[in-house]
Amino acid sequence: MTAIDPRAMVSRTARLGCGVRVGAFAVVGDDVELGDGCVLDHHAVVEGPAKLGRENHVYSFAVLGGDPQDMTYHGERVSLEVGDGNQFREFCTVNRGTVKGGGVTRVGNHNLIMNHAHIAHDCAIGNGTIFVNGASLAGHVHVGDCATLGAFCLVHQFCRIGAYSYLAAGSAIPKDVPPFSMISEPRETRCYGVNKIGLERHGFSPERIQAIEQAFRLLLRSKLNTSQALGKMRETLAGSEDVSVLVRFIESAERGLTK
Repeated sequence: MTAIDPRAMVSRTARLGCGVRVGAFAVVGDDVELGDGCVLDHHAVVEGPAKLGRENHVYSFAVLGGDPQDMTYHGERVSLEVGDGNQFREFCTVNRGTVKGGGVTRVGNHNLIMNHAHIAHDCAIGNGTIFVNGASLAGHVHVGDCATLGAFCLVHQFCRIGAYSYLAAGSAIPKDVPPFSMISEPRETRCYGVNKIGLERHGFSPERIQAIEQAFRLLLRSKLNTSQALGKMRETLAGSEDVSVLVRFIESAERGLTK
């Protein structure tokens, strides 16, 4: 049964699924769709146009679907699309898209967006990611599945964060981050190798991890340049689909590669 606190503000054009709960002083704006089982805690805000799938939890003072923070935005109809089973913790913000960026910000399934994290306009977030407190994306950033962004990471616009990567707290990311990698910024942002613990937690076999580690040794520890390292990966690790993913990612980098 849907339960709406009488102190909440729910637009007449909003569409609420079965079992939705909306707390006191929460706001559900125009053209918002909340799927079955969604929960908005007290003072949570979802502005539209926005579509949330099933069983998303928006915690107190989080704001989803706000206007894009972009000087070129002048009230055009742009939207936010969210999948299923996400958690948006206190004070996090997710903005809608812009016309020049395709008009849609997208968040996949089962992501944990912790407090004060920010997802800007036209970003595309995969599934199973974790945004630790204060992690922030500029516009047009793509984040692959199961990536983890540590506290107060800052990601430059148009960058890509590869799947299963780990960005250590406080890292400033001006370039693409390879899949499966660990990135830290003690003095300068660089790649320290494979996110082995994260891959193990996501069920990667020892054989898969070994192949990825061999690829990263070629990329980071050999005396080969990037092109030569990619050639060696193709020659010696052709049987690994994970390595193929890594090779294709590096070959399509437009902002350079964090190494």
